[in-house]
Amino acid sequence: MENAEKKVLNTRFTVYNHITNPEKMALVNKENIQLGEDWFEYLASIDRSPRTIEQYKNDLSIFWVWNLENNDNRFFVDLTKRQIAKFQNHAINTWGWSPNRIRRVKSVLSSLSNYIENILDDEYEGYRPIIRKIENPALEPVREKTVLTYEQIEYLLGELTNQKKYQAACAVALAAYSGARKAELIQFKVSYFDDTNLMYDGAMYKTPENIRTKGRGKLGKQVPKYVLVAVKPYVDRWLQERKEQGIESEWLLISKHNGEWCQAATTLIDYYMEISSEILGENIYAHALRHLLVSEMVRKNIPSDVIMEFQKWSSDMIPVYNDNLAEDDFGKYFTADGIATIENGNLGSV
Repeated sequence: MENAEKKVLNTRFTVYNHITNPEKMALVNKENIQLGEDWFEYLASIDRSPRTIEQYKNDLSIFWVWNLENNDNRFFVDLTKRQIAKFQNHAINTWGWSPNRIRRVKSVLSSLSNYIENILDDEYEGYRPIIRKIENPALEPVREKTVLTYEQIEYLLGELTNQKKYQAACAVALAAYSGARKAELIQFKVSYFDDTNLMYDGAMYKTPENIRTKGRGKLGKQVPKYVLVAVKPYVDRWLQERKEQGIESEWLLISKHNGEWCQAATTLIDYYMEISSEILGENIYAHALRHLLVSEMVRKNIPSDVIMEFQKWSSDMIPVYNDNLAEDDFGKYFTADGIATIENGNLGSV
């Protein structure tokens, strides 16, 4: 196994936040800490996702430390609109946050405010949320969207294989041929890629178990996932490498923790996207591969209901993920002689 990959696989990833640390958190207003803990317990009681609650904890910790260092450690209930505006200014001009991140953290603070107003109204009579009264900074793209082709993916997979980054190639292929999110990719098991799970004359795999996808509640939305059979050579090569290394785990994508092979974290996918970016010379991220699959299906004239079933969407998300431009199809409809005649079609079809 390639050395850089070994290094990544042998550790769990931690996102270090240089704003907070245990020493600072120990000085935070105890009333604020207790308020936050009570809120998190309430969120758990209404079946909010543990992943969501953990993100809320991280964001709220950042606000608590700012409040400690810049706002006299004031109790959250007593904050004023001026003080929230000061926090927003500090985040933008001192920490260099993007408008998107500002909005996300303010959304967390707003949710906490709603909890106080609706659930703790007997303790804080007359409390009114103020977070949303502070205008958000204008949204602006933090990165240019990357539109990929399968020719690029084939080149990328070839390079990863040549460099013996077999798990990286497997992960990229899995994303490109399933359209799964990062949190879904790490749920795939080795057993899912047995030939008995090949469907429709061997065109694709269908997971025999449900995968937890994005949705409300700690269980999310549980659905089977489909993976195009083009993933097979990369899965097979990675499993061959595992066999040669004596690696045993039910999970397809793995990392090592305390000497044991375990299910990989989504940060491993992020690492493989960084490697992919270096190879292709473009900003590669997992969601771009989700866009790629949907866009390719649209280009190949796959009916919308089939695309929606493949992705297990309950509503039409195709316009969101389709990166094709209408002008890409102009050649079908317009010629030097004028407007072409299209049988059994219309100008709105793809």
